[in-house]
Amino acid sequence: MNSLANEDFLKISIVVPVHNEADNIVPLIEEIVTAMNQAETYEIIFIDDGSNDQSAAILQKMLQRINTLRVIQLERSCGQSTAIYTGVNAAIYPYIATLDGDGQNDPADIPRLYDLLIQNRNNVANLWMVAGWRNKRHDSAWRLFSSKFANSVRSNLLGDNTPDTGCGLKIFLRDKFLGLPYFDHMHRFLPALIIRAGGQVISESVNHRARSTGCSKYGTLDRLWAGITDILGVIWLQKRAKHPVMKELTRG
Repeated sequence: MNSLANEDFLKISIVVPVHNEADNIVPLIEEIVTAMNQAETYEIIFIDDGSNDQSAAILQKMLQRINTLRVIQLERSCGQSTAIYTGVNAAIYPYIATLDGDGQNDPADIPRLYDLLIQNRNNVANLWMVAGWRNKRHDSAWRLFSSKFANSVRSNLLGDNTPDTGCGLKIFLRDKFLGLPYFDHMHRFLPALIIRAGGQVISESVNHRARSTGCSKYGTLDRLWAGITDILGVIWLQKRAKHPVMKELTRG
């Protein structure tokens, strides 16, 4: 683990949304625990987003093994953004790490990204997030192409200067996240929403692994049509954001 400001590092919540990822849950939790082996205080929050496989039963068993684990179960699937928002809202620490539940993000990157957030907050004004960047992805050629195309369109339209908003691995400030406008699919637009609110985001290369079990829950067309609608909505929000320059008068 990199050298960290311990008083900050000991206050981190790791939020993981899962939907029908039964085979990935145990190894992912074990990897997170290993990655955090030098931390004294942290929590892992798994959000079971209405899974209909064995995810709930496996998470229940893991609760007995891992004392830093918390599990929140949604009765029906509400989508990744709602699952993440639910986990962040329930978190008790001021710093949040998010990971996808499919095992393709590497938990070993969490301490490094956290360290970057802490160290750079003195150099980058209003730094609210360090976003993972999968610059060497292990996905199919079609997914690589569609993701690169979508990121290019989004970045050009929103001006978020972020090469990979689809990466699930992010470290950010809990209170700033909860102050952002909430909507379905908001997790794909966090850099643009943060910049709109007056914060800053930096991107950092992270490890990316091939999916070992299960299958993706998203289709290309689903993302395309939802993405078009969402981008138009975020542009609408950007155009209505105001950042007043102000000063407080003093007596005398």
